[in-house]
Amino acid sequence: MAELHRQTSLCCCRKELSVSGEAGSEPGSSRCPVPDVASASNFRCFRLRHLHLDLRINFALKEMEGWQVLDLVPVQPGLHTLVLDTHPSLLIHSIDCRPGGSGSGVPGDPGTGDPVSLTYRVDPFTEYGSALSVSLPAALLRPGKAFQVTVRFTTTDGPAVWWLEAELTCGQCRPLLFTQGHSVCNRSFFPCFDTPAVKSTYSAAVRVPDGVTVLMSASRSSYSKQDRVFQFSMEFPVPAYLVALVAGELEHVDIGPRSRVWAEPCLLSCAVSKLGGSVERWLGVAEELFGPYLWGRCDIVFLPPSFPIVAMENPCLTFIIASILESRDFLLIDVIHEISHGWFGNAVTNAGWQDMWLSEGLATYAQRRISTRAYGEAFTCLETEFRLDALHRQLRLLGDNNPASKLQVNLEPGVNPSTLMNLFTYEKGFCFVSYLSELSGDTKRFDSFLRAYISEFKFRSVTAEDLIEFFLNYFPELKEKDVAHREGLEFERWLSGPGPPLCEPDLSPGAVLTGPVHQLCTLWGGDRAPLPQDLTTFDLSTWNTFQTVLFLDRMLDRCPLSNEVMGALSSSYSVLFDGLNAEVQIRWLQIVVRSSFYPEVQRVRAFLQKHTSRMYTVPLYEDLVAGVMKCVAVEIYYQTQGRLHPNLRRTLQQIVFQSASSALCAVSPAPSTPQLPQGSAASSAAAITLRDLYSCSATVAPPTAGGLDTTRTRPFTGRRLQGFMIDLEEKERCAPDLQHLFSTTSGIPAQQQQQRQQRQQRRRIHTRGRRCSTSCLVLLI
Repeated sequence: MAELHRQTSLCCCRKELSVSGEAGSEPGSSRCPVPDVASASNFRCFRLRHLHLDLRINFALKEMEGWQVLDLVPVQPGLHTLVLDTHPSLLIHSIDCRPGGSGSGVPGDPGTGDPVSLTYRVDPFTEYGSALSVSLPAALLRPGKAFQVTVRFTTTDGPAVWWLEAELTCGQCRPLLFTQGHSVCNRSFFPCFDTPAVKSTYSAAVRVPDGVTVLMSASRSSYSKQDRVFQFSMEFPVPAYLVALVAGELEHVDIGPRSRVWAEPCLLSCAVSKLGGSVERWLGVAEELFGPYLWGRCDIVFLPPSFPIVAMENPCLTFIIASILESRDFLLIDVIHEISHGWFGNAVTNAGWQDMWLSEGLATYAQRRISTRAYGEAFTCLETEFRLDALHRQLRLLGDNNPASKLQVNLEPGVNPSTLMNLFTYEKGFCFVSYLSELSGDTKRFDSFLRAYISEFKFRSVTAEDLIEFFLNYFPELKEKDVAHREGLEFERWLSGPGPPLCEPDLSPGAVLTGPVHQLCTLWGGDRAPLPQDLTTFDLSTWNTFQTVLFLDRMLDRCPLSNEVMGALSSSYSVLFDGLNAEVQIRWLQIVVRSSFYPEVQRVRAFLQKHTSRMYTVPLYEDLVAGVMKCVAVEIYYQTQGRLHPNLRRTLQQIVFQSASSALCAVSPAPSTPQLPQGSAASSAAAITLRDLYSCSATVAPPTAGGLDTTRTRPFTGRRLQGFMIDLEEKERCAPDLQHLFSTTSGIPAQQQQQRQQRQQRRRIHTRGRRCSTSCLVLLI
């Protein structure tokens, strides 16, 4: 019997949990208090020492039921209420409390005394969350004296919790569950202080059906096969949004001494072959630059195409969409970026969402330092030029004075912080950090500064002012020169001023790779196609992915292209692009759609039938309905809708049928959607942020006739949201017309084509913002 009850090590081979559990380390706190208008909680009134979750996953009901223990210490006198962030999709059953507890929060350390039942209420807060107010007994609330609050709850279909039917997984054998907490979604996973200003250790026990493997963003784990219980412990303090879970049919292969790849069995060999031993190599380079890797494990799990973003830097366990496996260059940049978050974003976190650039800008800088060491300066300059191209493309659409282009964005109450994520967070932030590096006089000196920065602030949340003050104190000679107020390059102007970066790093070392791209763009830049003999020196089959997508992005900027140019492009490259990855193919197909080049429409159809991820479907559907190919979009949608995640299906219904209703058939009235004023800065920004960063689609309002409103989120009610459906009889009536249009590849009179292109160009004025490179933000985050 003793053998049956022995705790066996979890198959992820992290450190084994002791049977009695271990107390979490003392969490860090923000160096200087900052408000967080995105949190309803009174997190400034308490210190959260530890969080414990006990969950049971029910795939049949699509529910996680259980309880949590919050180990709290009051930091202010006279408190009577605890306020936590929650969500309408999260059902609260009961709340009680008891004094004491050592801070571990695990069931073996429940505190002292009998639990006292508490009264509570749930109040509206914003469209992306609610406020859970708990009345506390006065006897417990003594400053510095710990107490525990236990909340029993059930989580259903909230923005953080994604249930995939077996048909939506890669193997199509078992259902799968994953969570995605950034930025403010985890309040629908469990009640919490949902703010990056609060960090704590956490532990979890997760009960699952037989045959299901559970992984979490934790540093220790174990598994009891008899009880089918996975135990996890994160011994380092993390903010709520970095608590992540995935459960399903998952297997692993070790790819290094501290890293392994997890995936569904059908994906595993491909993932391992793509990464090999690279992760340990990248970790080693990062440690040379920025100091020891603090998290122990650096595992990666590849998720099905329904994963709503490209990658998420959950500590110890990075989540990455499997679709990116097609492109080796994009994959390595994604993984290196997420590894960089181990220092910048996870170890040292922005204390408020208005300073997201602290995580993303520094992580992007670190990513490029690592890639320079690993792959050379030319490759890094090429990738940087590709991203900065996309940044300036956004800026041309937004205008230099648009507040969305600021590094420090003022987050208004009620606005979802996810809408602040755009290329400026990454690339303008990168340029500012590069400027600081230039001021230091030497890249290696700046590496030393970053090591000191991590050592000083690790496991804490900081503000931009903390970083700048530490920088000036670390380089006193710069402080004496008053570099923070250098005319035209003032630090305050960098942070609070709209527009492009005040300066950009020198990318001339990348000319060996970018030069051929510039030359080829020049050849194709005229109204007529270049001569075949002029193209013989350019062999795109030898180019890397970033060279090819840089070329295609610049051709996209010139769309619509004439039939002559499109015909020449097609005959020169179309077959080649068929054999390349999806990052290349989607850009070529967007050129096809924007130029109304019907001979290539069959490739559009084949691409959308193969790819079911948000980052590849939404851009093409948006372009299809913006031009003269609405009927094509409708037909492809009906052929593929059964293989789409319900959230993506709903998004595409909004895109396709609101735009196609006037041309094809009547559509049911749309549900009420908050809309931005036409022509407002927020409206322009919204059109771009969806394309650049696909955050949890469940939290983003659907497209409207006037653009996409992403400043608000749509509350969940525990029911699956139903979208629009065209009447089946009407669909059958339209089918012959659809088939006729789809089979038409030529023969359209030149005058009619020209008129269509002119109309398409006018319509695209309001929609081109959605185009910026498909993966111009390769990561979330």
